[in-house]
Amino acid sequence: MARLLQTVRARIDRRTRQWILRRQGRDTDPVELRRQRIYILPTRLGVAYAAMLFAMLLGGMNYNNNLGLALTFLLVGLGLVTMHHCHGTLAGLKLRLLAAEPAFVGDHVRFRWVLENAAALSRPAIELRLERIGGARGRPIEVPALGAVESSLRLPAGKRGLVPLERFVVSTAHPLGLFRAWAVVHPTHAAVAWPRPATRDRAPPRTATDTGGAQLQSVGDEDFAGLRPFAAGDSLHRVAWKAYARGQGLHTKQYAGTDVVSHVFDWDSLPGLDTEERLAQLCRWVLDAHERGEAFGLRLPNLTIDVNLGPAHRERCLNALALFEPEAAVRG
Repeated sequence: MARLLQTVRARIDRRTRQWILRRQGRDTDPVELRRQRIYILPTRLGVAYAAMLFAMLLGGMNYNNNLGLALTFLLVGLGLVTMHHCHGTLAGLKLRLLAAEPAFVGDHVRFRWVLENAAALSRPAIELRLERIGGARGRPIEVPALGAVESSLRLPAGKRGLVPLERFVVSTAHPLGLFRAWAVVHPTHAAVAWPRPATRDRAPPRTATDTGGAQLQSVGDEDFAGLRPFAAGDSLHRVAWKAYARGQGLHTKQYAGTDVVSHVFDWDSLPGLDTEERLAQLCRWVLDAHERGEAFGLRLPNLTIDVNLGPAHRERCLNALALFEPEAAVRG
């Protein structure tokens, strides 16, 4: 019986999702929650509240108690006001995607959203969640009046490639928890899941020695040229820790006149490995070269990325590995 009820519930939930998607369609950024797309139902507390009011109504009518009837109607009015206020908490709220952050397979990609409130009143107890309606809820946030606040959604990266965010729910039970209002959002965004890097048991090929032309000035190790403020993406090996210990802030050492080894990580240099193993090994080499501050390039079937360095180059190579399609390479 339990399995039958679970099957029926799953089928109802699936058909409800399909009906909502046909009714609303896919959402484009930014998404504004209009009243026509906001649904509302009583919570368990709301159902108990309604049962209590019904019992009070029967008691007041049975005993002809005008004071009891007056209290009952007062509480009914309070419930109706609560329902209207709960629905209005979501109405007019605007959601805008801030970033879709990539991650390695086995971790979680993150979608960062900005919730904007153009009303003169704050919107408390707003929840963003991926679970079905009635499932576990995330941490509520409050969107200030005439302001904005950031929230995020995490999705598991089960396999490399694009991880789409197909559906999530924005809900609230403000103010008394008697009703839950929610809106379903169907965005068209996706984050990239990079291959899980292999272990450090295979040395990369050394194919060229660069004399500085393809290197940043800050990543040499021949002539010390001074310090500059630390920037995101700088190698930790170049941080001036002694200066940091003296309270001078976080700085990166600069060098000039370098002779630095560069690499070209070639798909064909890994015979005997299958597709995913090759991608994992190439991913490891890319990460290690970036961490050491060395220039590197990538050569895949039908795609060549020239030697370069920096965070943007690292991300471009990892994205190429994540989106690699063996079938396309064979067709080419």
